Amino acid sequence: MEIKCWGSRGSIPVSGNQYLKYGGDTTCIEIISKTGDIIIIDAGTGIRRLGNSLLKRKLRRYYLLFTHAHWDHVLGIAFFRPLQFSNVCISIQDRMFSGVTTKNVLTEVMKTPFFPIGLGGLNADIRFDKSLNSGFSIGTVQVETIALNHTGGGLGYKFTEDNKSFVFLTDNELGFRHSEGLGFNDYLDFVKNADLLFHDGEYTADEYQHKKSWGHSSIPDVINLAVNANVKKLGLFHLNQDRTDAHMDQIVDECKHSLKKNKSSLDCFAVACNMAISL
Repeated sequence: MEIKCWGSRGSIPVSGNQYLKYGGDTTCIEIISKTGDIIIIDAGTGIRRLGNSLLKRKLRRYYLLFTHAHWDHVLGIAFFRPLQFSNVCISIQDRMFSGVTTKNVLTEVMKTPFFPIGLGGLNADIRFDKSLNSGFSIGTVQVETIALNHTGGGLGYKFTEDNKSFVFLTDNELGFRHSEGLGFNDYLDFVKNADLLFHDGEYTADEYQHKKSWGHSSIPDVINLAVNANVKKLGLFHLNQDRTDAHMDQIVDECKHSLKKNKSSLDCFAVACNMAISL
């Protein structure tokens, strides 16, 4: 299983010299199975570059899953160039977002006056698939889901292939219980012994004191989850829109120092645009 990040920024895309290392694109993850299946998670602005890459690689069959439908996770869909081509087939997870279907969410994103071409004007073979919910398989990859602890809800994912697991929990608050979410122990069980975990790491401990219930986690809570779940590698995700490269480097150094002090073997890093990991 090959995993590549095309966008890890939270809330809104950013640009500038201070964001070059970790990038400014919002959430988009690509997973490639050993049999070549392409699984895309979320359609943030990072999906634009992913689309260009897929066309360059002449790959034309994909599966698209969503964590939730907040702007930073859907606003790139209109710029996903493969949708313009009739020889492209994409299966999109068909589910409800606060009572709105996936198709209607994407239709709203691309409707007049927000965008000149509607969903119906695209040439690709777009299929909305209800089977891509709960537990399912895409080729050789087994997929499990869990409710996110976030405003308006959402889904987290565990991808397993050849006994290697990747868990993706962005926009997940560990320090406060939302009506749509679960408790800390539920997430502990879900990520237990994961080879790789990408988890929402929006806030420092000090920042979180003023942002509790906003739907995002403090980094100490994320570290605590990963250590107690015996996770091997932890990538901090949903990077704050104002978090510069220098500040993110400082946070990672502090995390590593704390883990070493506590004799933990957890490998902790911040997820950057274009980062690729093989499991």
